[in-house]
Amino acid sequence: MAMLALCVACSKGTDSTQATPNPVDPAVRARHRMVRTQIEARQIRDPRVLSAMRSVPREAFVPASLKSMAYEDRPLPIGHEQTISQPYIVALMTELASLQPGDRVLEIGTGSGYQAAVLAELGAEVFSIEIVEPLARQAKQTLDRLGYRVHVRAGDGYQGWPEEAPFDAVIVTAAPAEVPEPLKQQLREGGRLIIPVGTYSQQLRKITRTARGFKEERVIPVRFVPMTGRAEE
Repeated sequence: MAMLALCVACSKGTDSTQATPNPVDPAVRARHRMVRTQIEARQIRDPRVLSAMRSVPREAFVPASLKSMAYEDRPLPIGHEQTISQPYIVALMTELASLQPGDRVLEIGTGSGYQAAVLAELGAEVFSIEIVEPLARQAKQTLDRLGYRVHVRAGDGYQGWPEEAPFDAVIVTAAPAEVPEPLKQQLREGGRLIIPVGTYSQQLRKITRTARGFKEERVIPVRFVPMTGRAEE
């Protein structure tokens, strides 16, 4: 499929300190409660990841009719048979990616843009591909409005983004039956691929590129929407 580039030129600063919740803002209170009860309680410990999850307004990435459910402990539909991931899974995948400011990260499956915003909040340079063009356009608009610097492209992510490779990390937010080889090859040495793999039964995997090849770890069982496009072949 031909790819339509949609680049967001805005930037957003990153603050790794824990902000004090605004007692007047119910969304901020809900966000801090989400981090405390859903994420820290499940042993996510990276302080920068926790700070990013406290900072990114998840309610901005869900449909208006679901804003009251934005901080519930579950995925939510965003249209086109796609979902925004459960907050814990976003935090877990982000922590597994082990990003540092300035790292280059590729996301396959932009969806609403929420995971991309969390990655950008950590100071990473984010490249994100979404196969559903209306979602790519909507995510670009949301990220742009919130001031996150993310490069968004509409197209099939199976082949990755070779002209921007290599990447320090690749995060995939839809499940292929098998790991796409192009995504592994676009990691730099030491780079991490975080990906759900499987059809009905799925496992979240962390694949690290080493000098001798690839090291694979199986993390937890998960349930993601299937990866479409070339992955279905």
